Amino acid sequence: MSYVMSIERMAEERGEARVLLRQLTLKFGCLSPEVQQRISDADADTLLAWSERVLSADTIDDILD
Repeated sequence: MSYVMSIERMAEERGEARVLLRQLTLKFGCLSPEVQQRISDADADTLLAWSERVLSADTIDDILD
């Protein structure tokens, strides 16, 4: 059972990462490989926090720091 939950969690995080990548690309243009990797490596809670910051941030650093 925990294996299925782990797969579901990974799918959820991957979806959240894709949304955040899309938001950042629309707002700031092409993203560096480093930014893309940080997003890919982030857990669900971090991705959620970052996605909330997109609304008021002026730079990518404002979001990822």
